Order: sequence, then structure tokens, then C-alpha cells
Amino acid sequence: MTKKYIYSYKEGDGKNKHLLGGKGANLCEMTQIGLNVPPGFVITTEACLSYLDDPQRNLQDGLMDDVKQHIQAVEKDAAKGFGDPNNPLLVSVRSGSAMSMPGMMDTILNLGLNAQTLNGLIQQTGDERFSYDSYRRFIQLFGKVALEIADEHFDKQFEAVKQRVGAKIDVDLTADNLKEISELFLQVVKDQTGRPFPQDVYEQLEISIKAVFNSWGGKRAVDYRREFNITKDMANGTAVNVVAMVFGNMGNDCATGVGFTRDPGTGENKMYGDYLVNAQGEDVVAGIRTPKAVQEMEQEMPELYKQLVELRNKLEDHYHEVQDYEYTIEKGQLYCLQTRNGKMNAAAMVRTSVEMVNEKLISKDQALLRVEPELLEQLLHPRLDPNTKATALAQGLPASPGAASGKCVFDADRAEMLGRAGEKVILVREETKPEDIHGFFASQGILTSRGGKTSHAAVVARGMGKACVAGAEGITVDTKTRQAVVGEQVLREGDVITIDGSTGNVYVGELPTIKPEFSDELKTL
Repeated sequence: MTKKYIYSYKEGDGKNKHLLGGKGANLCEMTQIGLNVPPGFVITTEACLSYLDDPQRNLQDGLMDDVKQHIQAVEKDAAKGFGDPNNPLLVSVRSGSAMSMPGMMDTILNLGLNAQTLNGLIQQTGDERFSYDSYRRFIQLFGKVALEIADEHFDKQFEAVKQRVGAKIDVDLTADNLKEISELFLQVVKDQTGRPFPQDVYEQLEISIKAVFNSWGGKRAVDYRREFNITKDMANGTAVNVVAMVFGNMGNDCATGVGFTRDPGTGENKMYGDYLVNAQGEDVVAGIRTPKAVQEMEQEMPELYKQLVELRNKLEDHYHEVQDYEYTIEKGQLYCLQTRNGKMNAAAMVRTSVEMVNEKLISKDQALLRVEPELLEQLLHPRLDPNTKATALAQGLPASPGAASGKCVFDADRAEMLGRAGEKVILVREETKPEDIHGFFASQGILTSRGGKTSHAAVVARGMGKACVAGAEGITVDTKTRQAVVGEQVLREGDVITIDGSTGNVYVGELPTIKPEFSDELKTL
């Protein structure tokens, strides 16, 4: 293999997003400017394209030998061994193309766990519950992404155990419960694929690299590129990042979070984001649990909050752009896992452009170039008439501003069908998954009963300029019977509701809206 397909984060060119993908390039750059990034390496987009062009879908000759050499360097930096039963190194395998496509491609966490390394992790951490929790997460994620087993096969077993032992939320499950769930999940894999779960850690890694490469051609990624006119010149293929795992779910001095360096809904210059104590990153992004606002960390973990403010300031000072960043706190140590330019709506884009010029972060020319003319259309979105006297049925988090009315629809396929037929619909879900993306395009707005302001639904809706209310916990969504229940009120498919993404309020029926007003910042621009 003469061509160089793999770069360590210590050597990759942080400006070459076409080759290393946005995530890989930024991890190289953050490592090289001295931020605390876990050790890792990136496999290039060229390796992806070469693999996808091969009719047999084989990785290039020698690629896995090169991967092994880079894993040895990560082992040295992390002082752990990949597949070592006594002191195991676990890695995450993450996608990343030249253009940011939130949630559209695949990620696998906790890779490197098997029957032997699981015992090593228990020894290493002294925490049986954490170890089995990591194991069951890995089996499900690997099963879904790499082996294409539908989530519901795992969810059914998981919910059955939760119900049997009377666990309301995941953290109520004991080590023994999670051990039983892990065994049930291994059986799901065997039943669905006809083969046992792979125990060889390098086999796990090779299958995962291929799965992430394949996700470039997956339905949701293709739909996203088509909707946002992402051409091959802009992004072609996905890179694969292999990174040493750090854990936000080892106890109460651990956390995981997602932040924006400014409010992506309004542009206000303040700490913005969500975090969860004792959780893994997917829990925040997928909106599985409703997280806490980052301001609460100031009381809960004051020293780490201070470090987080420093990280946020360093990112903006370095990139001269609003950043969307992910972090993990492991045993009181803050790690930055990724950063990318933040997706904002038009109002936020206009305000940040003007304020960043005033702060001398960017020039006036740069400020004008940041705001694409078609983005300004969003500023013409209606908002609710403040004189309307209506009582909110429920309240969630104001995740993406603007008001929208439409018929309740409980699945993305139906939203797409009705939306194309000219009906106005609101997509109502417990939490949205990346595979719901086609339903977003066809909906006026999105309402979820779980998840925070940085969940997948919120980030994608803001990027599209659509109203979104997330984490409206008073609403119980039942997708099977196609209805949502709020107290005494039942919302059935086809019932009209209005959501206000600026306040988080949800109303029955269609409420009157008024035309927007132009802000001082827009006049300045």
C-alpha cells in the first residue's frame, strides 16, 4: 500500500477537510494546538471511495496492517492494550465527511469489548455495573450499525427486563440486570445473523470501518446531501476516526455534553448546551434522556464548568466561527471529542456576524460572506401573535425558533407522504432518529417528548430553519396507536396543533401568526 490512507491526530493537516473529513481534520488541529483530545487516528475519504468502488467491497490490501500499527501508537499513548484481557483499550469508530451532516452517518462506541476484555474492564474500573452497561451498549450499537439488526429486537428485550424488575429509567438497572441484558443481546445477534457476536477485536474493528464507509451511501445520508445540495466537489466519501474511548458513565464525577459557543437559535453570546451526569455521548445527541442545561454545571461541577468556559473561548478564538462541540468528563478530567462550525438559523447568523465584527473576531467582509442570501428567507418566517389569548397544552424546550401549525403525524414516512401531497404537518415523536430525516423535510415543524436543545431533532431543525420544540415531557407519544396523550387530552393523527419554537409552548388548533420584524443587527448588516 503505497498511498497514505491513515494519519495520526499528531500529524494530519487540520485544513484538509476533503481528505480527513471535518471531524478528523478538527481533531488533528485541536490535538496540535494543545487541547485535551483522546489519542486516535483518521482513515481518509480516499480509502472510503476506493472501498466503495471495489465490487467485492474489500478494504485495500495492507490497510488493516496499517490500522494495527496506528492502534499500537494509541495503545502507547493511552497506556492500555487493544484486546488486552487485563488492561483493555476500547475505541470509538466515527464517521466524518468534509461537510457537516449531523447524525446522518454511523458511530460505534466501546469497540474492543468481548468476554475476556469485559473482565479486564471490571478489574480496571472496579465497577461491574459500568462495565456491563458499556458492553450492552456496544453489542446493540455494533449489532445495529455493523450487522444491520433493527433496534426493536434489542429494545424489546431491554424494556422487558426493565418492566420485570420495576426500573423506571436506565440508571435504576443493577449490574446483574445489565449482565442479563448483555446475554440477551448476544442471543439477539445470534438469532438475527445466524452467527455468534465476533470476539476478535480486530475483526470487530474491520467490520466497523466497512460499516462506516457504507453509511456514506445509506438512505439518510443520500437524502441529506440531496436536500442540502451537497455535491461531490463539496464532500465525497466519509473518513473514519478511530479514537481511544473516554467515559462519561463511570459515576457521578463523569458527564457528557454538547455545547455551542453561542446560542444557535438567537445568536446571543452566552454558554449554551446540554449535559448529562453519568452518561455516554449518544444519550445527549439521540435525545434518549432529557439533559440538563449547561448553566447547572456551574453549581454541580464548578471547577469543570470553569474549564468548559475556557475550552469554549479557546475554540472561538482559534476558529473565528461559532463552534458546536462535544465533550466528556471522565473522573473529573475534561476531554474535547470534536468541534465543527455550528449550524444556526438566519437570525443567529445575522446577530453573530455583527457581534463578531464588533469583537474583532472577523472582518466586515467575512461577516457578509457568512450569511447566504437564501438563508435570509428564514427571517420571513411568521411568529405567534402575542395578543392571542391561548392556553398552552404542554411546554417543552424552545429548540428552534418560529411558529408552525399542522396536522399531527407520528412517523416520518407518513409526514413525507402528506407533506408532498401539500398537507401541512407537524412530526410528533418521542425522540427523532437520523433515519427520520426525510420526514423533517416535509414537515412544518418538529415536536419531541424527549431530548434537549442539542439533540438530533433540534440541531437539524435549526439548520433547516424549521420550528422545533424538544423534550416536552408532559406528552406521552404512542407511535403504534398514532396518538399523543397530555393529561386528559388525546391528540390523534390528523388533529391540528401549533408549536412555538421560541417559547417551547404547544397549543391545540391553529393559532394566528404575525409577520416578523427586522432586527437592528439585520439593518447593520
